[in-house]
Amino acid sequence: MISVLYQSADFWVVVKPANESFHSESGIGFFQRLCCAFPNESFFPVHRLDKLTSGLLLVACNKVMAAKLTKLFMETKVEKRYLAISNKKPRKKQGTVKGKMAPSRKGQWKLSGEGKMAITQFHSCFVEGKRLFYLRPLTGRTHQIRVALKSVGSPILGDERYGGGRSDRGYLHAYKLAFELDQLAYDFSVLPSRGEYFSDAVVNAITDTLNESELSWPKEAGHKPRVL
Repeated sequence: MISVLYQSADFWVVVKPANESFHSESGIGFFQRLCCAFPNESFFPVHRLDKLTSGLLLVACNKVMAAKLTKLFMETKVEKRYLAISNKKPRKKQGTVKGKMAPSRKGQWKLSGEGKMAITQFHSCFVEGKRLFYLRPLTGRTHQIRVALKSVGSPILGDERYGGGRSDRGYLHAYKLAFELDQLAYDFSVLPSRGEYFSDAVVNAITDTLNESELSWPKEAGHKPRVL
């Protein structure tokens, strides 16, 4: 069963579970499953989430809207917030990870002197023996958040590729999406519903300790923070 958060004639917002590929690896991927679940609808992908990541996913319902939404993502006009959990203490509790990214070995990416610029801002707090991160990616590079947290010494729990170790799921969740389209403002959010370490205490910390209205994001040229 697929969770649908919002639907219109132009686009849907759905919730992807963790540990499911967006496209098929061996069998049916999430996007194919969505199309099969709603055979009378037409869907066009405009962005994607890594296999380990759960949360909000935007899909267009026609080619015109797909082009519009893809352009918003390409121009970084979609505000995004992610949640992540690590069992390792970061070198800093909050700040910005900024650097160019390039392919590395075994399907990994790394911060490098060459490649496309990636910028990730974050706040964090300590909850039940783990470190909870609230993240604002300003760019949309492959594995961007996973590489950013590894670089500060806190790989994501369940992200074995980047040193986060095994767990019941990958603890990265696409929490919020906001954008303006055709003179209308849209704002969507969904808390994680599955995962041993996405406990009630963690959810309370998300809404209390890491409440965005009380957070201050570092200034970054070309990116104006918007409270979600």
